[in-house]
Amino acid sequence: MEKFELIAPCHFGLEAVMKREIQDLGYEIVEVEDGKVTFAGDAEAIVRANMFLRTTERILLKVGKFKAVTFEELFEKTRALPWERYIPANGKFWIKKANSVKSQLFSPSDIQSIMKKAMVERLKSVYHVEWFDEDGPEFPVRVAFMKDIATIGIDTSGISLHKRGYRQATSKAPITETLASALIKLTPWHKDRILVDPFCGSGTFPIEAAMMAANIAPGLNRSFLCEDWKNLISRKHWYTVREEARDLMNLNIETDIQGYDLDGAMVKAARENAVRAGVDGLIHFQQRDVANLSHPKKYGFLITNPPYGERLEEKENLPALYEKIGERFCGLDSWSMYLITAYDDAERYIGRKADKNRKIYNGMMKTYFYQFLGPKPPKQKRS
Repeated sequence: MEKFELIAPCHFGLEAVMKREIQDLGYEIVEVEDGKVTFAGDAEAIVRANMFLRTTERILLKVGKFKAVTFEELFEKTRALPWERYIPANGKFWIKKANSVKSQLFSPSDIQSIMKKAMVERLKSVYHVEWFDEDGPEFPVRVAFMKDIATIGIDTSGISLHKRGYRQATSKAPITETLASALIKLTPWHKDRILVDPFCGSGTFPIEAAMMAANIAPGLNRSFLCEDWKNLISRKHWYTVREEARDLMNLNIETDIQGYDLDGAMVKAARENAVRAGVDGLIHFQQRDVANLSHPKKYGFLITNPPYGERLEEKENLPALYEKIGERFCGLDSWSMYLITAYDDAERYIGRKADKNRKIYNGMMKTYFYQFLGPKPPKQKRS
């Protein structure tokens, strides 16, 4: 079975979560860098990674990595890569995205143009043609320059993997499905523990938690670009992996997952999203102000993405809001709270310092994942 190197990009600060998830799927880690994890796998690994990984935006099939400080060097080294190993004679190929950080080559459009020309030259010499119709399957290429080192991969996923297919309605400041999953994985929550999101918006935290609890593969209800790559991936792999995903799913479980929001329209949207995700029976959504947050049980989890005042007029309300969060958390006996926010004074108004604090880049926005740890529940006595 032919082996490849595959790249799973992730949010900066969440590489350890991504690494653990890949290892849990049974694949060997090759390299961990800022914002991405590279691992080894065969054609079936491409399918399984797209189907089962919850915390990556896409899976890239790595073609090469080299240093280039001039456009001539970029052209020659791109042309030297074995593109024919991946792209058939009728394949449609282009440089979908180029980015550059601390590198001498920094113009995305120039990088894209030169690399495309180099790919054409390589494939012309291999396939002995002067013109490519490019009317076959798509092979979009992505290149990332970091300190003059170019890492080149072909996108196997197509539409970003955070688009599971269930979220049609979103809140004003939504958190992506992949980030929500990664943050839940940073907590010790598991399916027999209580989880409440008092600012649930379109329901992402509760829905992702419910999908984890029911072992629903995040890619089960969507398609992937590389399904058309019959030259590399057998149809049998897709049938086998989808069957594996369906066999692993278990909706016959009891959960205590709740989502609240002050906006009734968002609560309605969250319920609809949960129906599309197939987990509406595992979550209780309710219109409720955080001021009314309470729960009779102990050892629960608050996991949430509260407002952090993107607009000036909203910032004025933040001290009172975060004070209220702190008050209601104090009233929850033995609970833990995990919240992601860009609001610098969150701890001050919550009224206590977080036990742990992790800096995470949500896109270009610097956010903090504050972790207020409650006690562990006593171990159940074996009868």
